[in-house]
This record gives sequence, C-alpha cells and structure tokens, in this order.
Amino acid sequence: MAVKRDYYEVLGVGRQASPEELKRAFRKIAMESHPDRNPGDAGAATRFKEASEAYTVLSDPSRRRSYDLFGHAASDFGGGPAVDFTDMPFADLFETFFGGGIGSRSRRQRSNRGDDLRYDLTITFEEAFTGVEKQLEVPRLATCETCGGSGAQPGTGADTCATCGGSGQLRRAQQSIFGSVVTATTCPTCGGAGRVLKSPCNACAGHGRIQRTRRLSVRIPAGVDTGSQIRLSGEGEAGVRGGQPGDLYVVLRVRPHPELARRDNDTIYELRVNFVQAALGDRIQVPTLDGPVEIAIPAGTQYGQTFRLAKRGMPDVRSGRRGDQYVLVQIVVPKDLTADQKALLRKVGGLTGKPEKVSKGFFERLRDAISLD
Repeated sequence: MAVKRDYYEVLGVGRQASPEELKRAFRKIAMESHPDRNPGDAGAATRFKEASEAYTVLSDPSRRRSYDLFGHAASDFGGGPAVDFTDMPFADLFETFFGGGIGSRSRRQRSNRGDDLRYDLTITFEEAFTGVEKQLEVPRLATCETCGGSGAQPGTGADTCATCGGSGQLRRAQQSIFGSVVTATTCPTCGGAGRVLKSPCNACAGHGRIQRTRRLSVRIPAGVDTGSQIRLSGEGEAGVRGGQPGDLYVVLRVRPHPELARRDNDTIYELRVNFVQAALGDRIQVPTLDGPVEIAIPAGTQYGQTFRLAKRGMPDVRSGRRGDQYVLVQIVVPKDLTADQKALLRKVGGLTGKPEKVSKGFFERLRDAISLD
C-alpha cells in the first residue's frame, strides 16, 4: 500500500500557512494539473486528486486541527472523506472556489461572440512614412439577412428546449465539505441556445450567419513598422444568435527600402566613397525620406564614421516626432588598378610591413602626394 504524503507537503506550504496561502497553493496546482488541461495525463490527474484531498482537509478549520494532531489517522475520528474534484469542470472549479468571472453566464456570453479575424497587409516603406488609406476585401461570416441571425425561417420561430427548459444548461449538484456544489454544462440538444428551431432558415441552414465579403477602408498612420496591428472593432465575424461581433486585426508588413534601413524611428544610409573622396573630402548627395540631401564629407574621413541628419527619419506613430537619419561611411577599395594608379600609390608609400601609425595616416600622405603631383 502506498504511503500518503503529508498534506502540507502536497500543497507545498508550511504548517503555519494561512487559509489564503492554502488557497493560492491549491490554485497553482489546479492550474497546472487539472485533468481538463492535461487530457490523458495520468500523472497530472493523480497530482490534482492528491491536492484536492489535501485542500479539502486543510481548508476546514476543525479537520485541520484534527489532522495537525493525528495526521492521516484523523479520518478515523469522523469528518467524512476528502472530496475529489477531478470530475468538476475546470471553469466551474475556479468559479466555485476562486471566483474570477469564469461562470457559466460569462462563458455563454463569450461563446455567442463572433470570432476575431486577422488580415495581413503589406505596404511600402514610403507608405509607412507618410501614412496611407487602404481598401480591404475581408471574407467573413455575416448575420443572415433572411432570418436576421435567428436561424429560423421567417414566420416560424422556435420552441423552448425541452431538455434544459430554456436555460441552455444542464446543472448537477455535488456534495462537498463546502456544501452543495453545482456545476453546469451546455445543453447538448440546443447547444446552449435554450430553444429549438421549428423550421431552420433556408438561406443559412439555421446557423444565423452566412459567408460574405466586406469591403473596408482602413487608415494606416504614419510611422508604422512590420508587426504593427490596427484593430477594427466589430469588423470580425458576426456573433451567434445576436451575440456581439468579433474584431478585425490588420497586421502590417513593411517592404524594405532599396537604400535606407530602419532602426526604431531612425533611418540608416550606407554611403560608399572611394579613398580619394575620403582623403580629400567631397560633397555628395544622399537619399532621405524627404528627397536627396547634399552633405559634406570632410577630408580624412575614416571608415565607419557616421554623420547625423536631424529629423530626417521616420515619424513616431503616436507623437509624430521624427527620428534622425545616420549616414554610415564605407570606403571602397578598388580591385583593378591601372599602371599609373599603382605608380601613384607607390609614390604615396605605405608598404612597410608594419601597422599604420596614427600620427600620419595613409590618407594624409595620399592627399599630400596628389597635391604635389
């Protein structure tokens, strides 16, 4: 025969645990191991049964005192057996002992609500910068125009469900140390509607909803990025039997810009210059979201050096405040040189077999050589 574990050990609490600590401990175990959340897992079912037994004993003050004095032998002195909540549906268990609005009424209301829908929309980098209005074609379940969502052929109506008496639920009582615990399940005859159609609607076959495509206009604000979502309230699927419609979530993907990269609200442009431009300096046009802008590359510019163009980046989607653009310099070294070019570079020197010193760099010597040539 297996030896029972100490009830305090089962719940993972100390012997001085308060009633609230006991409840939190049992709630945690129930969340993790209730059979409804672990179908087919015998180990989880065993853990939950053990925890429910421990909780029913320790949550009752008189039985807890007896258990503290006599351990598991306290059951021999009366008090009734510990209750197994394994057969109680997960949602009903939590409403009964922990609250939290998981009652049958709220479940029924949620079950009548239409499903939320997702629409993936791709826009250009420029559209994300300026903002844009897009037209969407959204297929969805809409309320049947023929029956108005009732599911009944016009003029026929519905009868009260004889199985549940119109409540949409079947209720059963179970005795525990807490008294009579009532659980409710959806009526299998009417599916929770509380009524049975006399004659189903010919247009929607009694479902109250029919497939339709709706054309919608959505405004994309400036500054959005890939992964941004826009919620269109009530534009999801129609609710069941007059329930609230779901919502439509437009999920955005922004195409990459051919020249600019994005980092948060800043943009980055990689400017490729040759070593003569870097050594002597130059004025070069670079692309921005506002059009080309000329910037000055000072003499002696180094690889990886950056230049900041204030407020040339993307706008913030909430405040509208723009980020900056950073120009990142990359020096391009030519692979194929003519004989004259090679002779000029040899004139500059630098093939010493040693690291370049900071005091007089290669570009400075190149500038001097060109100016003297």
